[in-house]
Amino acid sequence: MMMNKKILVKKIEEWLEEDIGQGDISVLSTVPRDESATGIIYAKDQGVIAGLEVARLVFETWDSSLAFKSTMEDGQAVDKGDVIAEVSGPAGSILTAERLALNLLQRLSGIATMTHRYVERAQQGNPKVRIVDTRKTTPGMRMLEKYAVRMGGGHNHRFGLFDAVMIKDNHIKAAGGIGQAVESAKQYIPHTVKVEVEVESLEQLKEAVAAKADIIMLDNMGLDEMREAVQLVNGQAVLEASGGITLDTIEEIAATGVDIISSGALTHSVKALDISLDLNQRKR
Repeated sequence: MMMNKKILVKKIEEWLEEDIGQGDISVLSTVPRDESATGIIYAKDQGVIAGLEVARLVFETWDSSLAFKSTMEDGQAVDKGDVIAEVSGPAGSILTAERLALNLLQRLSGIATMTHRYVERAQQGNPKVRIVDTRKTTPGMRMLEKYAVRMGGGHNHRFGLFDAVMIKDNHIKAAGGIGQAVESAKQYIPHTVKVEVEVESLEQLKEAVAAKADIIMLDNMGLDEMREAVQLVNGQAVLEASGGITLDTIEEIAATGVDIISSGALTHSVKALDISLDLNQRKR
């Protein structure tokens, strides 16, 4: 699953506590304790599924007697009406954990769906281009949201501020220039860490190449500038396009020859995939 289960369970416990508080008074007041059921989880729209293991952990963290069975796998495409999973056991426990499980499953599937669309469109312009996310994630949800990007066929940018150097405009101003910033960074970090520089013009691009940056981000550049940047760099650094990336523009951007396209929209502007749970079996 490529996620830290220990951290995830701790978060789920906190989220359950936030939602349930002193108890689910709707379930406590209406559902007999000996009532058992099977909940059918199904898609109400087309998309790509992500978060099935997360949903399972929600149900099982709340009540270990619940049995969760996936009928699909993360990264799999679904159509409207497709059954995604089933959860069986005490009806009250299913209903209490339902909202948190669905909230997470819907959001992560929405991210995977959006990412899949970006990847498909970009590869029409350049089959080798990589679509990557950013740090524009929901606080506390980064591990899950970046996982969902991978399930949609995308790749991850740096996870946080600690695993790569990203020199942006304000870093450049504070350091006194691109050359000074890159040199200072390379003196500070181990040789295993990459240095990326954000540039807004071809002149800055030349400075970043001269400073031997590992990755150069072309920030909000036009298509003609991007094409020229690809020729100027000529493989001396990895080129990343970023800023204002949309489904309408990504194919043309990919066709310029950049190596990577990053988009915050994969995680910060996503519509959740519509997923529901229905109880379809009752037994005492």
